[in-house]
Amino acid sequence: MNPERKLAWDWFPGAIPTNVAIDDTAYLETTFSFQCFRSQLPCGLEMGRGASTYLGTMFDVGPKGRVKLGKYAMIHGARIICDDEILIGDYALISWNVVLMDSYRIPLDLQARRRELEQVSLHPLRIFAANVQARPIHIERNVWLGFDACVLPGVTIGEGSVVGARSVVAQDVPPYTVVAGNPARVVRRFEPQERPEKANPPRPRSESTPE
Repeated sequence: MNPERKLAWDWFPGAIPTNVAIDDTAYLETTFSFQCFRSQLPCGLEMGRGASTYLGTMFDVGPKGRVKLGKYAMIHGARIICDDEILIGDYALISWNVVLMDSYRIPLDLQARRRELEQVSLHPLRIFAANVQARPIHIERNVWLGFDACVLPGVTIGEGSVVGARSVVAQDVPPYTVVAGNPARVVRRFEPQERPEKANPPRPRSESTPE
């Protein structure tokens, strides 16, 4: 990133917003990802060490929204709709066409929704749901979200879990669990891998072993 906050390889003539913090080792494919970025917080987006985002990723972040990508998290063509907080943990893998949405951006009430849609016909660039409640999404460490999955407001996906392709996640997912379907249901549980230092403990020294 140069002093003008542009990317040398970028096909889009944009710049990284001033309230976006990107680690020197992180990778951002294009500033087009910020076309819907409207956060007014001091830090509306943070990308940690080795984090990466690729073509098709869109940060659709409202004025009070905040997104954080942990170390070595990878997002490939996902839509991040954030009006409050979306946290993506270290080593998380977000596949293409995944949608993370902490707000529905439009009222559930029928009459209110009709009024919003009428306003869109008059103002095509209008952003929905200034008053719709948002609930944070937390994606913990080592989570893998399959392609076309959708994570709804207020959901926490526990460490080491996997979400199957095209699943709709409406409830919290326990750690080390595989879920799939619409709505997503638990299909498998597995034990977390042993820590490296425990997987190969040092062998006891034999009396015949030379010093």
